[in-house]
Amino acid sequence: MEGGNQTLQVTEFLFLGFSGMPRGRPFLFLLFLAIYLITLVANSMIVILIQLDSRLHSPMYYFLSHLSCLDICYSSVTLPTLLVNVLRQQPTISYHDCMAQMFFLMTCAGSECTMLTVMAYDRYAAICKPLHYSQLMSKEVRVPLATASWILGMVDSAIHTALATDLVFCGASHIHHIFCDVPPLLKIACSDTYVNEMALHIATLFIGVCPFILVVISYVYILSTILKIRSSTGRRKTFSTCAAHLITVIVYFGMANLNYNHPSVGYSLGVDTLISTLYCVATPMLNPLIYSLRNKEVKGALQKLLNG
Repeated sequence: MEGGNQTLQVTEFLFLGFSGMPRGRPFLFLLFLAIYLITLVANSMIVILIQLDSRLHSPMYYFLSHLSCLDICYSSVTLPTLLVNVLRQQPTISYHDCMAQMFFLMTCAGSECTMLTVMAYDRYAAICKPLHYSQLMSKEVRVPLATASWILGMVDSAIHTALATDLVFCGASHIHHIFCDVPPLLKIACSDTYVNEMALHIATLFIGVCPFILVVISYVYILSTILKIRSSTGRRKTFSTCAAHLITVIVYFGMANLNYNHPSVGYSLGVDTLISTLYCVATPMLNPLIYSLRNKEVKGALQKLLNG
């Protein structure tokens, strides 16, 4: 407490995301636990297969292994805390844990956006520039691209987290969400959030909109090249090499857009909770399933591993 302002230092936050469904919490716990285990096993299996099978030692699968690592980190940032809180009468998180969760969550989110863009460029190089593919995606190129994706997400997250630590909450500690993220924290802050909001808009432009536009441009060229292939079998085979990535892009960017850019009015807490759950809980589980179901090489590597 300071002076006459009676400003209280918030030491913990209370999540209200599942406050309207007390009887369904045991079911939610089992559901989230199953999703978490599937996410860990499926993504770990993708990484292991890529490491063990020489047929998967290509740039496309190199980036896919990074995407799987991101999805493991993504779900591990939110789901363990969510599993604990969904069974508690008071689902809380300490102030410092909240800041840490937000930092790692936004790191994974920003890195995944840029990684999907890099993967789109890889598919463009493979399909539109096949004669130069080995040069365009050499080790000297793909390693810095993957590293830059992680660093960009980390730098973006560090800026938002640093700005969030300057927010004053005046004793308000009820977060209308299921995990710590920038938008719900800005809603309960009693200090000026203009700089935070501007940083969020700029990040949305450079980490969200620009990568998505680059992905769209890549696929315009890819589809244009595919349509020039005379054989329908050849068109199908070529498109199948990028179909899994295209589905992943649509799912991820679609969920991200709903999570961060939905209207501030007209959305109930239940709808917010559902969108956030799909974005941060379900998406990391879906990515390896999409790739394993759509990709013959991954399925072949899995079958080879299981058969010994």
